[in-house]
Amino acid sequence: MAAEIVNPHSGSGTEAESVAGESGEPFDPAFALHRGGKMAVQATVPVRNKDDLSLAYTPGVAKVCTAIAEQPELVHDYTWKSQVVAVVTDGTAVLGLGDIGPEASLPVMEGKAILFKQFGGVDAVPIALATTDADEIVETVVRLAPSFGGVNLEDISAPRCFEIERKLQERLDIPVFHDDQHGTAIVTLAALRNAAKLTGRGLGDLRAVISGAGAAGVAIAKFLLEAGLGDVAVADRKGIVSRDREDLTPVKRELAEITNRAGLTGSLETALAGADVFIGVSGGTVPEPAVASMAPGAFVFAMANPNPEVHPDVAHKYASVVATGRSDFPNQINNVLAFPGIFAGALQVRASRITEGMKIAAANALADVVGDELAADYVIPSPFDERVAPAVTAAVAAAARAEGVARR
Repeated sequence: MAAEIVNPHSGSGTEAESVAGESGEPFDPAFALHRGGKMAVQATVPVRNKDDLSLAYTPGVAKVCTAIAEQPELVHDYTWKSQVVAVVTDGTAVLGLGDIGPEASLPVMEGKAILFKQFGGVDAVPIALATTDADEIVETVVRLAPSFGGVNLEDISAPRCFEIERKLQERLDIPVFHDDQHGTAIVTLAALRNAAKLTGRGLGDLRAVISGAGAAGVAIAKFLLEAGLGDVAVADRKGIVSRDREDLTPVKRELAEITNRAGLTGSLETALAGADVFIGVSGGTVPEPAVASMAPGAFVFAMANPNPEVHPDVAHKYASVVATGRSDFPNQINNVLAFPGIFAGALQVRASRITEGMKIAAANALADVVGDELAADYVIPSPFDERVAPAVTAAVAAAARAEGVARR
């Protein structure tokens, strides 16, 4: 069976307009599109007559069940397990909406599922859980895991998301990937590599400042350092995450140990003075004088949606490369560039997990798609570039084999 990327239940524009008119509200195409949900399930084999039925279901199915019981690995060959991902959330950190609950998260999870299918050819099932307890989430996913080839954690608030991912990785032998952390970090690294290349620098030459110490900010900081970034300081609402602060959570204490080699203290604005890179994953607004204080030829990646921390018009006054999270400006840092190909590659080789090497390979492949077209307004490809998913898929699969986590 496969997840459809069309909505067979949606009404026509006329129907949607008439419903909207009855309520007195103006027509909104978003509601028309989402009516009835955005996905469905379809069969991949015909059931036209009793012979088909006897093969697809009883008695023919019993032969396959018995074979799998005797050789459990056959489940990958004779079910959809190795082609399907569970998209799991508790609804506590949904887009920019915050803790809106599992039911309200479903439109986003459906959207994630159809992106998996559209951009990576991977089937995905939205699963919204009615609990926010980390251990309950872990236990639930562990019990669901026999049905899936991978788990994509989505829109789970920090710091619980770190604990949930870690515990699931320890208990499961399938890829577990928190996209809000690692997808964002992978696409950011790809864009940063190309920005550095464009300006004749290496990652080791750069000092970055990240606004936001949540899931994305923490993951980006760790990943960039792993990739060879010169230095990075992370700022939360109370200022720079540094060893001298006594109000840090365990996650931020760990972050303080590996970041901010320059020993900066104080505010985000203080850290930006002379910095080469700004990465925004927090919302809020960075004052223009702070942007102006950055090093010549700086990069501004202001990724908050819908309002970037630094508006591109302001950023372009001082920065050589500007990126946002929005689709209506060049250089969109969009997770859809990463997660479909990452899971497609991992599932292709039946990887037991997603390693740091696989993530680095994905970032490098994504950066390489740009190739000779590299320019200040093109350091990262479009999500609709058909070269992206195949390149990421192949790179991730090769890295999985090289790192010994592939099982075929």
